[in-house]
Amino acid sequence: MKSIKPFVFSQAIHGVQVKPLNESGREVAVRYNGLLASSGAAEIFMHYGFGEADSWTDVGDQRLERTGEGWESMVSMRDNTQLNFCFRDGAFNWDNNSGVNWIYRIS
Repeated sequence: MKSIKPFVFSQAIHGVQVKPLNESGREVAVRYNGLLASSGAAEIFMHYGFGEADSWTDVGDQRLERTGEGWESMVSMRDNTQLNFCFRDGAFNWDNNSGVNWIYRIS
Protein backbone atom coordinates (compact mmCIF):
# COMPACT_ATOMS: atom_id res chain seq x y z
CA MET A 1 0.00 0.00 0.00
CA LYS A 2 1.37 3.43 -0.94
CA SER A 3 1.63 6.12 1.67
CA ILE A 4 -0.60 9.13 1.18
CA LYS A 5 1.79 11.30 3.18
CA PRO A 6 4.41 13.16 1.14
CA PHE A 7 8.02 12.61 2.09
CA VAL A 8 9.54 15.70 3.68
CA PHE A 9 13.02 16.81 4.70
CA SER A 10 14.04 16.21 8.30
CA GLN A 11 14.73 19.01 10.72
CA ALA A 12 18.14 20.53 9.97
CA ILE A 13 21.05 19.33 12.10
CA HIS A 14 24.04 21.65 11.65
CA GLY A 15 22.63 22.66 8.27
CA VAL A 16 21.98 19.11 6.99
CA GLN A 17 18.61 17.59 6.14
CA VAL A 18 17.65 14.23 4.65
CA LYS A 19 14.46 13.03 3.00
CA PRO A 20 13.49 9.51 1.90
CA LEU A 21 12.26 9.48 -1.67
CA ASN A 22 10.40 6.16 -1.55
CA GLU A 23 8.66 3.84 0.90
CA SER A 24 11.76 1.70 1.53
CA GLY A 25 13.85 4.74 2.48
CA ARG A 26 16.71 3.51 0.27
CA GLU A 27 16.51 6.46 -2.11
CA VAL A 28 17.50 9.56 -0.15
CA ALA A 29 17.75 13.27 -0.91
CA VAL A 30 20.35 15.21 1.09
CA ARG A 31 20.22 19.00 1.51
CA TYR A 32 23.22 20.94 2.79
CA ASN A 33 23.24 24.48 4.21
CA GLY A 34 26.15 24.08 6.59
CA LEU A 35 29.47 25.78 7.22
CA LEU A 36 30.83 25.49 3.66
CA ALA A 37 27.65 26.93 2.16
CA SER A 38 27.63 29.86 4.58
CA SER A 39 31.33 30.46 3.82
CA GLY A 40 30.52 31.05 0.14
CA ALA A 41 31.75 27.81 -1.45
CA ALA A 42 31.38 27.83 -5.23
CA GLU A 43 30.88 24.06 -5.31
CA ILE A 44 30.18 21.42 -2.66
CA PHE A 45 30.64 17.66 -2.74
CA MET A 46 29.18 15.00 -0.49
CA HIS A 47 31.72 12.34 0.55
CA TYR A 48 29.83 9.20 1.49
CA GLY A 49 29.98 5.50 2.21
CA PHE A 50 27.81 2.72 3.58
CA GLY A 51 27.94 0.43 6.60
CA GLU A 52 29.25 1.02 10.09
CA ALA A 53 30.46 4.51 11.01
CA ASP A 54 34.05 3.30 11.50
CA SER A 55 34.30 1.08 8.38
CA TRP A 56 32.72 2.67 5.31
CA THR A 57 32.30 0.63 2.12
CA ASP A 58 31.51 1.73 -1.46
CA VAL A 59 33.00 5.17 -0.71
CA GLY A 60 32.39 7.93 -3.22
CA ASP A 61 32.09 11.66 -3.83
CA GLN A 62 29.09 13.31 -5.42
CA ARG A 63 28.76 16.93 -6.50
CA LEU A 64 25.76 18.71 -4.99
CA GLU A 65 23.51 20.95 -7.06
CA ARG A 66 22.78 24.47 -5.83
CA THR A 67 19.02 25.02 -5.50
CA GLY A 68 16.86 27.75 -4.01
CA GLU A 69 16.73 25.73 -0.78
CA GLY A 70 20.44 24.88 -0.50
CA TRP A 71 22.85 22.35 -1.99
CA GLU A 72 21.19 19.02 -2.83
CA SER A 73 21.89 15.54 -4.13
CA MET A 74 20.31 12.08 -4.16
CA VAL A 75 21.85 8.78 -3.05
CA SER A 76 20.70 5.22 -3.66
CA MET A 77 21.45 2.94 -0.72
CA ARG A 78 20.74 -0.33 -2.62
CA ASP A 79 21.12 -3.16 -0.07
CA ASN A 80 22.67 -1.02 2.66
CA THR A 81 20.90 0.21 5.77
CA GLN A 82 23.28 2.99 6.85
CA LEU A 83 24.58 5.98 4.90
CA ASN A 84 27.56 7.88 6.38
CA PHE A 85 28.43 11.24 4.88
CA CYS A 86 30.23 14.57 5.19
CA PHE A 87 30.95 17.48 2.85
CA ARG A 88 33.85 19.27 1.19
CA ASP A 89 34.25 22.22 -1.13
CA GLY A 90 36.38 22.47 -4.28
CA ALA A 91 39.41 23.60 -2.21
CA PHE A 92 39.11 20.49 0.04
CA ASN A 93 37.83 22.36 3.09
CA TRP A 94 35.74 19.84 5.03
CA ASP A 95 32.58 19.91 7.11
CA ASN A 96 32.45 16.58 8.93
CA ASN A 97 30.11 17.51 11.79
CA SER A 98 32.99 18.04 14.22
CA GLY A 99 34.57 14.70 13.32
CA VAL A 100 31.51 12.48 13.72
CA ASN A 101 30.04 12.86 10.19
CA TRP A 102 26.32 12.46 9.56
CA ILE A 103 24.41 9.19 9.49
CA TYR A 104 21.12 8.21 7.88
CA ARG A 105 19.98 4.79 9.07
CA ILE A 106 17.05 2.61 8.06
CA SER A 107 15.85 0.71 11.11
